[in-house]
Amino acid sequence: MKKPYLTLLAALACFSSFAQQRTLLHCGNLFDGVGNSLQREVTVVVEGNKITAVQRGYTTPAANDRVVDLKNKTLLPGLIDMHVHIESETKRGGAIDRFTQNTPDVAFQAAHYAKITLQAGFTTVRDLGGSGVNISLRNAINRGMIEGPRIFTAGKSIATTGGHADPTNGYRREIMGDPGPLEGVINSPEDARKAVRQRYKEGSDLIKVTATGGVLSNAKDGQGPQFTDEEVEAVVKTAKDYGFMVAAHAHGAEGMKRAIRAGVTTIEHGTLMDDEAIELFKKYGTYYVPTIIAGRTAADSARIPGYYPAFVTVKALAIGPKVQATFAKAYKAGVKIAFGTDAGVYPHGYNAKEFEYMVEGGMPPIEAIKAATIVNAELLGLKTQLGSVETGKLADLIAVEGDPLQNVKALQVVRFVMKEGKIYKQ
Repeated sequence: MKKPYLTLLAALACFSSFAQQRTLLHCGNLFDGVGNSLQREVTVVVEGNKITAVQRGYTTPAANDRVVDLKNKTLLPGLIDMHVHIESETKRGGAIDRFTQNTPDVAFQAAHYAKITLQAGFTTVRDLGGSGVNISLRNAINRGMIEGPRIFTAGKSIATTGGHADPTNGYRREIMGDPGPLEGVINSPEDARKAVRQRYKEGSDLIKVTATGGVLSNAKDGQGPQFTDEEVEAVVKTAKDYGFMVAAHAHGAEGMKRAIRAGVTTIEHGTLMDDEAIELFKKYGTYYVPTIIAGRTAADSARIPGYYPAFVTVKALAIGPKVQATFAKAYKAGVKIAFGTDAGVYPHGYNAKEFEYMVEGGMPPIEAIKAATIVNAELLGLKTQLGSVETGKLADLIAVEGDPLQNVKALQVVRFVMKEGKIYKQ
């Protein structure tokens, strides 16, 4: 009979051997997210959750090394989507879900959508508004309980009464009530400060405001400003006190300008930006997150009878088709572009279709890819950890067939996904 301490020593030795195991990714092509061309025949060495070496040629493995053969693939950094709604997904007549789904229903479907997103090659996302399940989902993923991308979430978006993220829009009057900062609805600078602090208390990572009307809310106006200057300034100032960046949903130009002048970090959608707004983007260094796929999908869905409520159908047909042209104008003018899609407005997992639309709008494939990698990593304040394939960074890596620098559609079929050194798809 073995002595207990010998069994323990054997177990520790086995664990030590496993802990020291390297993974060698033999890559036919590598786009590292820093240079402007592919590197040929490269080995990326991963130990634990980090990249420990990027070597020319196919490194000969040691006895304990694991080799992943990607010699007929192109390896890239894990993709980053700056605008998703991980709790929900578009469907015909989906407005009724607010009255029929329980919180556990939302949680289970959110976990499902999170896995789909990771499998599509998006290892990091910024969730811009949900019920609060998104915070619990982030925590569960971080604990390794379920599979999904790294999530930075705004928790509940902040709106004004009747505004785009007022959770009671479309309710009958008897149950509409008067939601306040707790529910993410504000009507004064004082309310604004309280709403930001409430998001902090709940565990959000950033703040999202709906600076103008929106397309998919069951309300008439899809573009008018919905925050006063004083209200949006109070949000941004308080957010900065708590270490938050602020993302601002905005379709109409006036609300967009108020948000930019107040100091928000990103403008989402930006559909009706005018020349003055473009100059403000450049003056303040504000990033533009276009979400072209969301505009196109909403317009297509609105043509299906009964897909959306009547108010929404009118707005989707009027606003949705304009996003791509706005993107083209903003890019040509030199506005800083961050990659984001508004996933949930279209089915989760198709995030990479946005690359195709960005290229159609005049952005070269390499710039579109960098927008979803190194640019977004820098915007998140994580450039030293994410966004490129370099020694010392987290091993968030994906692989596709073909050359995405020549045909960006290659990113729509991801064959390999690694997040923090763990393989989730091969």
